[in-house]
Amino acid sequence: MLLRSIVLMVALSSTSAWAQEPTRILFGSCMHQDKPTTILTAINKVDADLFVFLGDNIYGDTEDMAILKKKYTKLGSKPELVKLRERMPVIAIWDDHDFGENDAGKEYPKKEESRQIMLDFWGAEADDIRRTQTDGIYTSYWLEKDGKRVHVILPDLRWNREALTSVDRATYDKEKAPKNLGPYLPAVGRSMLGEHQWQWLEAELQKPADLTIMGSSIQALSDFTGWESWANFPDDRNRLLTLVEEKNLHNLILISGDTHWGEFSKVDVNGIPLWELTSSGLDMEWKQVSPNQNRIGKDYSSVNFGDILIDWDNHLVTMSLRDEQGDAFASHELPLSK
Repeated sequence: MLLRSIVLMVALSSTSAWAQEPTRILFGSCMHQDKPTTILTAINKVDADLFVFLGDNIYGDTEDMAILKKKYTKLGSKPELVKLRERMPVIAIWDDHDFGENDAGKEYPKKEESRQIMLDFWGAEADDIRRTQTDGIYTSYWLEKDGKRVHVILPDLRWNREALTSVDRATYDKEKAPKNLGPYLPAVGRSMLGEHQWQWLEAELQKPADLTIMGSSIQALSDFTGWESWANFPDDRNRLLTLVEEKNLHNLILISGDTHWGEFSKVDVNGIPLWELTSSGLDMEWKQVSPNQNRIGKDYSSVNFGDILIDWDNHLVTMSLRDEQGDAFASHELPLSK
C-alpha cells in the first residue's frame, strides 16, 4: 500500500496541475454504461486535482467475464470519460454491480477474474499489489505538495463481506416492500472488511495528514438498515466510530455512493463531528429516498457529483453536492484543524 501511495504522489506532483498544494477533489458513483453521462461534461469544466469513482462504475451484474469486459469497453468509449481521464488523475473502488452482482459479497464466484478486469480498465500496473492481495483491492493514496498532505483511503467492502441478514419473504412482502424499506436487518457478529483489512484500515486512518478522506462504496453514517449500509454490519460501524473517538481522528471526512441520491450525514462521536457526503448517481436516480436520522438538510434525488474544496489559508473544507450543470445546490463548511 505504501508503495502504491508513493507512486501516485510522485506522478501527480510532476504534473502542471500541482504547481500549488492540492485544493479540490471531485467524486461520484453509480454510472450505467448504457445511459448518457452528460454530467461528466459539467465535471470536465472544473479544475480539480483528482476524481474518485466510488463504485457501481458500471452495471456488470454477470458471471460472464466476456460480458463484463464489453460493459467496461462501452463505458470507456464515452468521450466525456475519455476527456475526464485526460484532464485529471482518476482512481476507483468498486461496489456490488461492478464487483459482479447486486448486493454480492465474498460468495461471488468470479471475484478474482472481475478484479483483474476492473484493475485493467482503471489503469493499474501489472505489478500493482491489488492484483494479488488475498483479501481485496483496498488501497490508499497521498496527494502532497509544499507540505500540504491529503490522504485518500479506499477500503474494499465486497471481497470479504459476509452474508446479509434479511426478513422472511412474507414479512418483506407485507410490511417492508410497500414502503420501499428494503429486506435487510443488522447482521450482528459479521463483517464487511475482515480482520486483516481492518488492521490495515486502522493503521491508514492514524497516519498523519492535514486532511483524511475515507471513501466508502456504501453509506457509513446512515442508521437505516433496510438496504445496504454500514448499519447492516453494526460491529464494523461501531468499530469505525470507536476508532474515531479513541484515536481522536479530527480532519477525517467520509465520502460515499450507492444510494442513487445525494445527502449529508453527521454523527457526533463524543465531541468529534464526523461528516459524510453521499454522492449518487452520476447517471442513476432513485426517488424513494430511505430514512436517515443522521441526515443534515435535505436529500437530492437527481444526478449529482461531490466536490471537496480545501481553503488552506483559512483552514476550511467546503463539501458540496453539484447538479448536472455543475451548480452547487447544497454545501457545508467544515473547520480544518491546524
